[in-house]
Amino acid sequence: MKRPVGKQFMQGNEACVFGAIDAGARFYAGYPITPSSEIAELCAKFLPQVGGVFLQMEDELGSMAAVIGASTAGTKAFTATSGPGFTLMQENLGMAIYTEVPCVLVNIQRNGPSTGLATRPAQGDVMQARWGTHGDHPIIVLSPSSVQEFYDLTLRAFNLSEKYSIPVILLSDEVIGHMREDLVIPELEDLVIVNRKLPNKPIKEYRAYQTENDDIPRIAPFGSEYIVHISSSCHDETGFTHSKPQTADQLVRRLHRKIERNQEDIIQVEWFGPRKADVCIIAYGAVSRTAKQVVVDAQEKGLSVNLLRLITHWPFPDEQVKEALSQAKVIIVPEMNLGQVAQEILRLNSLQTPIYSITRIDGEIIMPSEIMSKIEEVIR
Repeated sequence: MKRPVGKQFMQGNEACVFGAIDAGARFYAGYPITPSSEIAELCAKFLPQVGGVFLQMEDELGSMAAVIGASTAGTKAFTATSGPGFTLMQENLGMAIYTEVPCVLVNIQRNGPSTGLATRPAQGDVMQARWGTHGDHPIIVLSPSSVQEFYDLTLRAFNLSEKYSIPVILLSDEVIGHMREDLVIPELEDLVIVNRKLPNKPIKEYRAYQTENDDIPRIAPFGSEYIVHISSSCHDETGFTHSKPQTADQLVRRLHRKIERNQEDIIQVEWFGPRKADVCIIAYGAVSRTAKQVVVDAQEKGLSVNLLRLITHWPFPDEQVKEALSQAKVIIVPEMNLGQVAQEILRLNSLQTPIYSITRIDGEIIMPSEIMSKIEEVIR
C-alpha cells in the first residue's frame, strides 16, 4: 500500500481507515452496515497490503468477539458499525471492558430506533455509548467533527485504548462519515503512537491483572512465554474466576479509578469564539460545525456567543461544562436527538443557568438559522 501523506481530499470513513492503519491496527472484523460500510470495504482492500487481516463476520456479535480475540493475541484491532450493529456489539463490549482488552469500536450514527432511516444522520447513541452494556463500567468515547479530526481521533482512540487497557468508542455520525474535505496526513515519524505496556516480571511471579500504582494491568499476549488466563466472570489478579464480594468490589472500582484519575489526559474540548460570552452553545459532531457558523454570524450581528465543543463525550467533561454554566447567561444545546447531552448538562447546573435544548430527529442536520432564531428569542 502506498501510504498517503501530506494534503489529501478524503471521505471521513476513509480517513478513519488510514488513521487506524497509521496507529498500528492490523486486524478488522466487521459486518457491513450503512453508513459505516466504507470502513469495512477499505479495510478489506488495505489491511492485507500492510500485513494485516480483514474478516467479514456473520454478524456484529461475532465481529466484536473476533476483535477481542485478536487483541488478546497482541494485535491492535478494531471494528465499525452503526445503530443496530452497535446494539449487538454491547454484550461483548462489556466483556472487553471487564477483561481490559484494548480495542476500538467506530459507530457512524444513523437515525433510529431500530432500522430507522438507514442513510440519514443522527446523534441518538450518546447514552448508549456510555451505558449500553450492563453493569457499572467505565468507557472512553470520542466524537470527531471533521475529516481531519476523524483521522486524528482514530489515532488518539488507539493510543488511549492501549494506554489504559480499555475499549474506546469513536462516536461519529453519517455527515462526518460521508463528507469529503481536505486533511493533512503527517509523516509516520511525526506521529505519536502508544503501545500497551507488557510485563517484565519473571514468569513465576506474573499475574495477568496485577497492577502497579497506575491501576493498569500488564496483560501478556496469548502465545507469549507467560501463562495468561482471561475470564469474563469476576476475577482476581490471576485472571481466574473469583466469587468473593470483596474481589468484585475491588475490580470494578479499579476499572473506574484508572479512568477517573486520568481525566485530565483523556478529556478534550474546544472553545470557539470568545472564552466568555452571554450565550454559550454546547455541541458536538456534525452539529458543532453548524454551531461554529452561528458564532461567526453572531459576532457580525454584535451578539456575544461562543461554542464549547465536546470532543470527549465520556468521561463527561464536567469541569469544562461547569465553566460554561458559570460564565454564560444562557446555554443552548443543539443535538440530533431528543436532548441526551442537554440532560447531562442539567445534572451539573447547580447555578440554575437557563438551558435551551434544540432537537431534531427527522434525519436532517440542524441548520444555523434554527440556532440563531433561538438565540435572538432568548436574549430579547
